[in-house]
Amino acid sequence: MATRKRSGSGSKRHLKEKVVQIYESFFRGEDLTSDNPTFWDEFFLLKPKIPQLEAEIHKLSAEQLTNLKDNINLLVLQCIEMLGQEHHIRLVYALQTFSAILTTMYQRAGQDATLNIKTILLGTDTANAKMQKLLEHCSTVLSGDVPDSLKSMVLKLLLIIATGIDNIDDNPLVEYLMLHSLFEPLIQLLCTATERQQHGYDVVLLLMFLVNYKKQESANPYVVKLSILDDELALNGYGQVIRAALNDFVMSTFGGMQASGGGWLSSLTSMVGGIFLTSDETQPVVRGQRNSGGEEGMLLALYEASHLNRNFMTTLAHSSSAAASSAPPSPPHTLPPHQSPPNLAQIQALDNDQPTNLLVTFFQYCSIVMADTRTEASINKCSLCFITLTCIVEEQFANSIMHDQNLTFKVQLYRLPMRHRKIVPEEPPSQPLASTLIELLVEFMMCHLLKKFPGALYELCVGVLLRLLSYQKRCRVRLARDWRPLWAALIALLKFLVAHEGALLRRHNVFLMAQQVVNIFNLFITFGDTFLPTPSSYDQLYYELIRMHQVFDNLFYMALRYSTAAGEYKAEALRLANCLVNVRAIIQHFSPKIEAWLASQSLSTPTEDQILEVVRKNYDSLILKLQEGLEAYERYDERAQRALLLRLARAAGAGARARSDAAALRLHSAALLHHYTALA
Repeated sequence: MATRKRSGSGSKRHLKEKVVQIYESFFRGEDLTSDNPTFWDEFFLLKPKIPQLEAEIHKLSAEQLTNLKDNINLLVLQCIEMLGQEHHIRLVYALQTFSAILTTMYQRAGQDATLNIKTILLGTDTANAKMQKLLEHCSTVLSGDVPDSLKSMVLKLLLIIATGIDNIDDNPLVEYLMLHSLFEPLIQLLCTATERQQHGYDVVLLLMFLVNYKKQESANPYVVKLSILDDELALNGYGQVIRAALNDFVMSTFGGMQASGGGWLSSLTSMVGGIFLTSDETQPVVRGQRNSGGEEGMLLALYEASHLNRNFMTTLAHSSSAAASSAPPSPPHTLPPHQSPPNLAQIQALDNDQPTNLLVTFFQYCSIVMADTRTEASINKCSLCFITLTCIVEEQFANSIMHDQNLTFKVQLYRLPMRHRKIVPEEPPSQPLASTLIELLVEFMMCHLLKKFPGALYELCVGVLLRLLSYQKRCRVRLARDWRPLWAALIALLKFLVAHEGALLRRHNVFLMAQQVVNIFNLFITFGDTFLPTPSSYDQLYYELIRMHQVFDNLFYMALRYSTAAGEYKAEALRLANCLVNVRAIIQHFSPKIEAWLASQSLSTPTEDQILEVVRKNYDSLILKLQEGLEAYERYDERAQRALLLRLARAAGAGARARSDAAALRLHSAALLHHYTALA
């Protein structure tokens, strides 16, 4: 209560509320229950004062906290007992109190790694029994017919436990969530539209954290259950929550775009209004992105499902119209306090009548994230996008969906304005998603050839492309598209590697990357007739190789130089030189024939059609080496990316802690008390 001035005097007297006095006495170690057998029933009828409770815990030293563990054990036990009561006010106040105690103790543990929060909170002998009872109460609430605010408070409590320590593997309380699984009641919340609307974001986020607990060391029940989940309603609900969250991010970037009569973009100004144009050293960055970085948790959730569950590939392709989509927007209570949800009725980057699915939204999200590789956080998100794409394109069913000529989408990808090109807003073509994915990869390859070269990202990007082409070669799928932009991007990458080999070799093995790119060209040369759409596409491939022969010549000379000198990269350079045998054979075979034809026609600047005609007439005399295994790749192994996934999980945990703060809990408790008061 506020301090009051005594009448007739300048002195002040502090008047403390009863619950605050109890906090002070309790954390001084006093026994408040011996003379009052109904103490706890009365205590949980008093409205908690969370700031004062947290302040009392923060006042204590680590030694004092340890000495007070019996009192704290008792308080925690009583909080857990109250969760099983039918008295609504006690239930709400117990949840608030327990959440505050957990939050504060995790903060103290972050400041002092020697603090044993498990012993202080739960004791030693009955810790498992207490946590079992807690999780039983949580399961009853989550699966019961109770107000949404109560379920939200329980989910916030579970998120506090799951995200209390940066590295979830070091969190001693999460082990009990493994012993007493909540997977089924959590998944059930995703199966109905109303509960998914209210709780979907927190449920998916919580599942993502629990899946990441010691997943490489022990049998994590959440990993096992998520990997075998085949409930179509649950999987679609899981996917809709992710799509809604990523769609919020996409709409916040395309938010300035206004729909024209046909539902498409009509203003270049609105498209680039959120962009900074900068030099090579700084790169463009997208404005309008959520400062909280909250989408990292959803991105990890998408990765986990794509990596673990083959049934989820059906969810990726589950289509609905943008206007009628049952995917809910992120509910306001899942967003940071300072941030309101976007107005989806006014922000539409795509025509409402166009079909869409999670893959469409994910490709749009990737196009935005991949535009910025300036910071470690943005590189981490970009890496996870590529890794998730890798998991998707390794799946046969996902590939069949993306290459289905009868399943086409108009996907508006984000494109960076650059000095050498203008962004002209136009309606994207309706095409299979594999074509959209290739456009996404081409955009990335063309936009990041910078001094601060993100070599690891390019390796992932080229790996996704190889897997996509391997499927096309293996299944003889002919994707009807113009392949020249892809070839141009690959050649530009090779040209960049050669031009900056000295600087790049200090950080990257450019020979391995160049070999990957050349092998993709070899795949087109050797097997292109099985998956290129028309014979003219094969002719265009040869035309591009001949036209850009200088790049391949310079690449060969670079490889030759390093392969003939004693050095670190001798073996890799020799392999690269050997990979170029067919490309050089094409150049050496056709170049003199073209020169001879030009001389016979007295021409110096032939047209593309004239060169193509010479190429077609001289295929028969061309001798190439048959190369096998060009489409082979090592399947994705998560262990190689464990450090990256831990960094992203920590970032997601920080965002989740911000959304599970005292203000969010007060909001839910106030709504819950209002609900119960109205019933009374």
